[in-house]
Amino acid sequence: MNNNQFDKIKNGKGFIAALDQSGGSTPKALAAYGVPEDSYAGKDEMFDLVHEMRTRIITSPAFRSDSILGAILFEQTMDRDIEGQYTADYLADKGIVPFLKVDKGLAEQENGVQLMKPIHDLDETLRRANERNIFGTKMRSVIHELNQEGIKAVVDQQFDIGKRIIAADLIPIIEPEVNIHSESKEQSEEMLKEEILKHLDDLTEEENVMLKLTIPTKANLYKELIEHPRVVRVVALSGGYAREEANEKLKKNDGLIASFSRALTADLNVNQSDEEFNETLQQAVDTIYDASVNKK
Repeated sequence: MNNNQFDKIKNGKGFIAALDQSGGSTPKALAAYGVPEDSYAGKDEMFDLVHEMRTRIITSPAFRSDSILGAILFEQTMDRDIEGQYTADYLADKGIVPFLKVDKGLAEQENGVQLMKPIHDLDETLRRANERNIFGTKMRSVIHELNQEGIKAVVDQQFDIGKRIIAADLIPIIEPEVNIHSESKEQSEEMLKEEILKHLDDLTEEENVMLKLTIPTKANLYKELIEHPRVVRVVALSGGYAREEANEKLKKNDGLIASFSRALTADLNVNQSDEEFNETLQQAVDTIYDASVNKK
């Protein structure tokens, strides 16, 4: 593990950019960027276009290490290059720490939650991640309603796989998202916190994780998690909140930093000039950085 990268993620000022839309969410991401589904034929063209979008973001002068600590990549992005370098190496040269999304999407809802689908090729993916100089991984589950059995199953699965990722010398970002529209969001977050704490307390001193959580309804609910010795950093997903609302909620939580996707890229468009694109991205970066660093 790269100790400089570990120190940057643990102690740096800034946020983590989520650029990891996968096959299922890529058409939506492209449409939001101004590339409609009927303008490309098949998955190969789709992935070429989304890589062009990500390349434009990553190479932008607004995408800088003094604001952005890390970036989460989709597997195809890891395997592609930017200006002649593998994406993770390009990011590392910019001083930005590369992460990889390793989950295969969500299973059908059961007991009020969606677990992750099985990750059959995890060991091979982790081997390749190390080969490509990836620092850590990310995997997502979703909690839709208050259900003890379901929430326990989500956290158990996340930490079981997380330990395999730790064994491969990578830092897992454990992401049990709570649906922002859930009627029992606040109660689910309380239960989720208790389940996570049980697992954190069972980790050895050599085992460290990151957490990616929905911004809690009750401000500073996750203070105990943020301060836990086995937690490198707690980052927040925007979860469907518009950027302004996500930033306002984030500011109320000490020590919690952003790991936004849609809230970062929402105003970018394929038809913008480079000047317009870079200025728009800079405005997004500045407001998300401010919400991550300057608290109320």
